[in-house]
Amino acid sequence: MTSTHIDVGAIDFAALGGWMDGQGLPGGPITEVAPVLGGTQNVMVRFERGGRPYILRRPPLHARQKSNEVLRREARLLGVLRDTRVPAPRLIAAQTAQEPVFYLMEPVDGFNPSTGLPALHAGDPAIRHRMGLEAAAALAELGRVDPGRLPGFGHPEGFLERQVPRWLGELDSYGRLDGYPGPDIPHLDGTAAWLEANRPAGFTPGIMHGDYHFANLMFAHDGPRVAAIVDWEMCTIGDPLLDLGWLLATWPSNNGHVPGLPSPEELVAYYAELSDRDLSAVDWYAVLACFKLGIILEGSHARACAGKAPKDIGDLLHQTTLDLFARAQTWISQ
Repeated sequence: MTSTHIDVGAIDFAALGGWMDGQGLPGGPITEVAPVLGGTQNVMVRFERGGRPYILRRPPLHARQKSNEVLRREARLLGVLRDTRVPAPRLIAAQTAQEPVFYLMEPVDGFNPSTGLPALHAGDPAIRHRMGLEAAAALAELGRVDPGRLPGFGHPEGFLERQVPRWLGELDSYGRLDGYPGPDIPHLDGTAAWLEANRPAGFTPGIMHGDYHFANLMFAHDGPRVAAIVDWEMCTIGDPLLDLGWLLATWPSNNGHVPGLPSPEELVAYYAELSDRDLSAVDWYAVLACFKLGIILEGSHARACAGKAPKDIGDLLHQTTLDLFARAQTWISQ
């Protein structure tokens, strides 16, 4: 998804039409062009051609250093997921051999709960409760896909051992921002030490979404089913239980957008019914998710201190970091 400042005119629709002809897709004029808003900095545009709707996803006009590689990986992954039961946007075709990389996918028939609920879901607590379980079920389905279908996609060897040093190093790097006084995060060192002391001895590699939380899910209009997991920018091969930990770490309270969701304990129990993965260290993954996400968000606080981001956003995200580390303590102390 994109920022609200999409320059649709930056897309060469004549060239796109020619490329689509080469892919054997229906011809005719490109019509009904409209930006898809929300989420990340990549451009998403909806259009129709030959009676078929499409979503185009491509880097911004002034691409970040890794923008094309990120989309190349997304397209590769979505191509693999296309013939699985994982709910994901359905890839139609992709240009990955040259830049800018882009791909076409089918529009998802669903809604994002962070923007509001349809009347059916708003009026039925059983459906809202089931939505949470379906989030766990979709994640379990992703964890069943054979990562061998994506050779060279990630670096699962030593994945867990890398996590704490990797993110402490990221936190240290914020010190290069002039004006950032350094991290003021209670329990930072204790959380890092606990993670290192309690790290699982091993894991079964699998496909990870990398940012699996409720706002990155779209749900069917006619019930609680997950219509699609979206925003695959962080996908890799690693330990899928970190995705489950991420879901637990970011799980909204009943005061959130969807009242009546199941408890984190219910999520874990339902995931366990659908997966043969060892969940004995699930609290460790939830703590790691709090640790990692908290450090990522602290980066925005550091940039705000340096005048490179709005102060109110930096303050808000710093408080979120503190909340995440406090949440981690509840799992550590159990």
